[in-house]
Amino acid sequence: MDDVEKAIILSFDESGGVDSALKLRAIGYCQQIKDAPIICRLCVEKLRLCRIMQVQFWCLQTLQEAIRVKYASMSSEEKEFIRKSVFSIACCYDEESGGILAGPAFIKNKLAQVIVTLIYFEYPLIWPSVFVDFLPHLSKGGAVIDMFCRVLNALDDELISLDYPRSNADVAVAAQVKDAMRQQCVPQIVRACYDILSMYRNSDSDICAAVLDTLRRYISWIDIGLIANDVFLPFLFELMLFDGLSEQLRGAAAGCVLAVVSKRMDAQSKLSLLKNVQISRVFGLVSDDSDSELASRVASLLTGYAVEVLECSKRLTEETKGTSFELLDEVLPSVFYIMRNCEVDTAFGIVQFFSGYVSAMKSLSPSTEKRLYHLSQILEVIRSQICYDPMYRDNLDTLDKIGREEEDRMTEYRKDFFVLLRSIGRVAPDITQAFIRNSLDAAVTSTGGNIEEVEAALSLLYALGESLSEETIRSGRGLLRDMVPMLLASKFACHSNRVVALVYLDSITRYAKFVQENTQYIPMLLAAFLDERGIHHSNINVSRRASYLFMRVVKSLKSNLVPLIETILQSLQDTVAKFTNVDSSKALSGSEDGSHIFEAIGILIGMEDVPVERQSGYLSSLLTPLCHQVEGLLSNSKTLIIEEAPGKIATIQQVIMAINALSKGFSERLVTASRPGIGLMFKRTLDVLLQILVVYPKIEPLRSKVMSFIHRMVDTLGASVFPYLPKALEQLLAEIEPKEMASFLLLLNQIICKFNKLAHNVLEKLFPAIAGRVFSIISREAIKSGPGVNTEEIREIQELQQTFYTFLYDIATHDLSSVFISPTSCQYLEQLMQLLLYTACNHQDILVRKACVQIFIRLIKDWCSRSHEEKVPGFQKFMIEAFTAHCCLYSVLDRSFEFRDANTLILFGEIVLAQKIMYEKFGDDFLNFLSKVFLTTECPQHLVPQHLVQQYCQKLQGDDIKSMKSSYRSLIENLRLQQNGSLVFR
Repeated sequence: MDDVEKAIILSFDESGGVDSALKLRAIGYCQQIKDAPIICRLCVEKLRLCRIMQVQFWCLQTLQEAIRVKYASMSSEEKEFIRKSVFSIACCYDEESGGILAGPAFIKNKLAQVIVTLIYFEYPLIWPSVFVDFLPHLSKGGAVIDMFCRVLNALDDELISLDYPRSNADVAVAAQVKDAMRQQCVPQIVRACYDILSMYRNSDSDICAAVLDTLRRYISWIDIGLIANDVFLPFLFELMLFDGLSEQLRGAAAGCVLAVVSKRMDAQSKLSLLKNVQISRVFGLVSDDSDSELASRVASLLTGYAVEVLECSKRLTEETKGTSFELLDEVLPSVFYIMRNCEVDTAFGIVQFFSGYVSAMKSLSPSTEKRLYHLSQILEVIRSQICYDPMYRDNLDTLDKIGREEEDRMTEYRKDFFVLLRSIGRVAPDITQAFIRNSLDAAVTSTGGNIEEVEAALSLLYALGESLSEETIRSGRGLLRDMVPMLLASKFACHSNRVVALVYLDSITRYAKFVQENTQYIPMLLAAFLDERGIHHSNINVSRRASYLFMRVVKSLKSNLVPLIETILQSLQDTVAKFTNVDSSKALSGSEDGSHIFEAIGILIGMEDVPVERQSGYLSSLLTPLCHQVEGLLSNSKTLIIEEAPGKIATIQQVIMAINALSKGFSERLVTASRPGIGLMFKRTLDVLLQILVVYPKIEPLRSKVMSFIHRMVDTLGASVFPYLPKALEQLLAEIEPKEMASFLLLLNQIICKFNKLAHNVLEKLFPAIAGRVFSIISREAIKSGPGVNTEEIREIQELQQTFYTFLYDIATHDLSSVFISPTSCQYLEQLMQLLLYTACNHQDILVRKACVQIFIRLIKDWCSRSHEEKVPGFQKFMIEAFTAHCCLYSVLDRSFEFRDANTLILFGEIVLAQKIMYEKFGDDFLNFLSKVFLTTECPQHLVPQHLVQQYCQKLQGDDIKSMKSSYRSLIENLRLQQNGSLVFR
C-alpha cells in the first residue's frame, strides 16, 4: 500500500481511532494530489490495480470532478485516454481477480456517473458510439448487463428525468442526447433488452428486473411502437402472469406496462393503445396476495390505467367517449378492490380521480345501473378513507398533544373527500342518502367496538347536510324523513367517546331545521341535548360544546319551546349550579366556556310569549342566587386568605359571565317598556356587580368582565342605565391600565352611538382624564420599531391610537364637539388639534386620515359661522394656515399620495370638501391664504400655474364638488411636475 492509498484510507476514516491532526494531513495530501497534472492517469491506474473500496471510490469521484471542472482545458489525448480507460473498466469483468464490476453497488453507481459525465460533454459529437459500443459486451454476462443498466439509470437521473430541477443548459443537452439516441441506438437497446429478458428470465430474475426497471424509465420518450407491439407487450404480460417467476421480475414488468399506458399521445391513439392492452388479464393478480410486492405493483398499474382512461375520455369526441367509459367500467371493480385491500401508491390521487369520474358522470345521462353501482362503491371508499386510525382512539378521546395533531390532520385530509361526497350527492342523491342511511343503521346497531366506523357514519351525514338546501332539510325530502328521527332517537354504545359525541351533536344541530317543521320531534331533540349525550356528557369538552349548540337550537326553535321551559330548566339545574364552581371554571377557556347555557336559558325565558309572572319567577330564581354569591364573596374580601383569592376571583368572573349571557335573551323593549319589572331586576344586579369595582379596583380580569357587563346593560336597559354610568365609568377610569384603555374607549363609543347628545354630561366629565391618560401613552410621532422594541407593546399602542381616533370621530359626528371646548377639557385642545392634523397628513392608514379630515369638517361646521364670530379663539386661524398648508397642500403633493388608489381618492374628496366648507365659513380670508400657500412649494414662483390656482378658487365658490375635485387634482399634478417631486415645508 503506497502513500496515496494510505492517505485516502485515513481521510475516509469515521471510526474515531485516527488522530484528528493525522486525518487533516491526509485530507490535505489527497487534495494536493487532486491538483496534480497526472491525476487522471493516477486514478485510472489505481482503479485497475487496487481492490480497496475507499481508494476505488475516491478515484472515481476525483475523475468525475476532473472531467466536470477541467474538461475544456484537457488535451484530446487525455480525453481519449479517460474515455477508453473508463469504458474498458465498465465492460471488463473478472470474477476471480475481482475488479470494479465485482465490487459493491455504490462503486458501480459512481463509475456509471463518471461515464454519464463523459456522455454530457462528448455525446453525440465526440463519442457517438458509446451506447452501441456497449451492446457487444452484454454477452459477457450479468455483471456487464447490470453495469449497462446503471449507466442508463444514471443518465436518466443526472440529465434526462424531469423529476429534478434542471438548468436551461442541461435541458438543452438532454434534448440533444435524446434526439441522438432515438436516431442511433434506441431500437438496438430495446432489442437487446428483449433478448436479455428472453435469455435470463428463468435463470437470473434480478438482472431481468434491473433491465425492465431501466426500460421503464425510457418508455416515456422513445418510440412507443418499440414496446407496444405484437411481440414485446404480450411478452411483458407473459412475464407478469407466469407464477414460476420471482415477484420482483413480475412487478418490474407491471411497471413497464404502466409506463406504456401513461405515454403521452393524442386522444384517439391513446384510446386504441388502452384498448389493445387488454388490462383485464391482470385483474386476478391483486386478489392473490394483497400484501405482496407484485400485488402492489399491479395495483399501481390498474389505478394508473384507470386514471389514463379517464383523462383520455375528457379529450375524446362524444362519439368515441362511450368506448373509454366501457374500459372504465371494466377496470373500476378492481380499483375499488385495491382501495379496500391494498396499499395505494401515493402517486394515485384518490379524490382527484373519483372527482373526475363523478364529473364525467354528469355528462352521461341517464346513468346505467353499473355506473350507479360504481358511485355506491366510491361512497364506500370515502367512508373507509375518512375513518380514524384505532391506534389514536385514546389520544383523540383525551385530546392530548398527539390526539390534537391527529384531529387537525384528519380535518384537513377529509375536506376533499367531503367535497367528493357532496358531488355524488348532486349526481345521485337517492344513492347517496341510501348509503348514508345504511351506514347510520350499522352505527346504531354497533355494539360499541368500532368507534371509528360510527364516527365516520355520523361525519358522512353531517357533511351531506352542507350540500342540502334549507328547504330540503326542513321538508325532510327523500330518506331524511327517516334518518333524522332515527338520529335523534339513537344512543350509540360508544357515545361516551369524545369524537363520536361531538359529531353527533353537530349533526343533530345541522338537521334541527327539520324539527322546526316537524315539531313532534322537539322532545327527542331536547332529550339528545339534555341527557348524557349532550350537556350531561362526562367529557367537559363535549358538555360545553353541547351548551353552545343547544343555544343555537333554542334560537331557531324559540316560541315552540315555551310549553317545555319548566322541563328544560329542571334538567339544567345541576349544570347551572356547577358553572359558578371554580373547579369547573378552570377546566376550559375560550369561546365555548360553558356560559352559552345561560344564554340559551335567557333566550327561552326572555320571550314575550312567556307570561310575565312566570318570566319574573324564572329570572329571579337565576339572578338572586348569583347576586347573593357575589355579595357573599365581596363581604368576605377583607378576611380573605391570599391562597383563596384566585379561586374567589375566578368564581366572581364565572358569575358575571353567567349573568351577562343570561341578559342576551332580553330585548330593550321588553325590559324598559312592556315589562319594566324585568328591567328593575337587571338594575339591581348591576348595582351588585358594580360593587366589584369598589372592592377589587385593581383586579384586571374582574374589571374587564364588569366592563363587558356594562356593554350588555347599555344595550339591554337603554337610557335607564344612565344613572349608573357616571360612577361606574369613573371607577373604571380611575385604576385603568394602558392596555385596558382601548376597551374602555370602545364602551364609550357604544354609549355615544346609542345615546347621542344624551351622553354629553358623562363625556364632559370624563374627557379631561381620558385625554390626559391617552396623550401620556401615545405620542404624536409615528411609533418606531427596531431591536429591543416590545412588539406586543407597540401593537397595544397602535390599537389604542386607532380606537382613540374612532372615539374622537364619534364625538364629533354625534353633535358632541362642545365636549372638546368645555372649561375642563380646553387645556388639551391644542394638543388634540395637532394630533389630528399630524394624523390627517401622515398616518399610514388612509381611512384613519380620512376620519381625521372628517372630524375637522365637523368642527368647522360646529364652531365657525359666516359672521366670523369665533366660538373657539384661534381655531379659524389654525384651520386657514395650518390645516390648509399641511393637509390640503403638502400632504397631497407628496408622491406617496397615490391617486390610483381608491381609498386615497376618497380622502382627496374629503380634503376638497373641507376647503369648500372653509370658504363658506371663512370667505376671502381662506381664498387669499390658499392663493399664497401655493408659493410655499419649492417650485419657482414664475412656474406656479397661477391660472390653475385662480380657476380652482373660482370652482370653490360654486357648488359642483366633482368639478372642484377635478380642478384641484389638475393643479396638484401640475405642481408635482414643476417641482420634480421635491418638496420643502415652510
